[in-house]
Amino acid sequence: MRSRPNEPFSERPFWQAWPGAWHPLCGSFSELGWSFEWHDFEPTAHAEWGRSFHPHGLEVCLNLTGAGTILRSQGAEEVAAETATLYFRGNSALPARRLADQRHQFLTAEFSLDFLRRNLPPGLGQVRPFVQRIRDAKKPATAVEASQPLTPRLRLLVAALRSPPVSGAARTMWFTAKVYELAAELFFDHTAEAAFFCTRQTHVAQERVERTAALIREHLAEPLPLEQLGQRVGCSPFYLSRTFTEQMGMTISQYLRQVRLERAAELLRSGKFNVTQAALEVGYSSIGHFSTAFHETFGCCPGLYPLQTPAQQADKE
Repeated sequence: MRSRPNEPFSERPFWQAWPGAWHPLCGSFSELGWSFEWHDFEPTAHAEWGRSFHPHGLEVCLNLTGAGTILRSQGAEEVAAETATLYFRGNSALPARRLADQRHQFLTAEFSLDFLRRNLPPGLGQVRPFVQRIRDAKKPATAVEASQPLTPRLRLLVAALRSPPVSGAARTMWFTAKVYELAAELFFDHTAEAAFFCTRQTHVAQERVERTAALIREHLAEPLPLEQLGQRVGCSPFYLSRTFTEQMGMTISQYLRQVRLERAAELLRSGKFNVTQAALEVGYSSIGHFSTAFHETFGCCPGLYPLQTPAQQADKE
């Protein structure tokens, strides 16, 4: 069933074959430039899904279950479960099929060209090339973009759209906010943001490791527990331990041992501390353990270390 030439397009005739399969949620393609719809059906034969696509509209399909294909000039685009797909139906039809004997659950959001051009003006940065081509073309051609995995944020958005927390006059306003949330998620290229985020995260991690190293050096005699170190630098003990090892090439306990022994060597060289005093000063309660660790690091007993010449000390270090 098709609309007459002078009638506005409607999906209703297509969905009549599956009563209860099509649930308009909110919006009007012709009046507002957007609409949200929920679909839930299980066809016994392949469903020619492309007949429901709105002409001259950019459609987003957030597919939860069920599989299908959308035909394009370069071949078929598979629409799998847990994916998001963008497609535009221009003057030419866009054949698409939903497979038989599967339960298909998906949400679609339709956007008019006017909506795109009003809200994504030329010069606005980071708009995805696929969306740019549709927005900028005088008569956009039918096109499909490769599907992408459904992110946790989009999964939560689908759940929220199916059960809006408001009603009455607030309902349209709430759905309008969700329109822009979805557009911000899918119409922009977030690669640069991700790179910036990664760079920033690396910088933050480096700062945390440097602060941790400083805290270790400040508390040689009474080391702070890992949990307290994490609290001081603002992250979990597990994350701090992993990040510290990655950036320093040694664990926190190995670093503590190293700086303790280096500090003990400085104290012994000063001539103001004997072995016992140096060991206690840097946090060793067992002289035996201190002597063993010192010998493993510097190649001599701590009692002999101050007697070596500077050249011999340098060779050992």
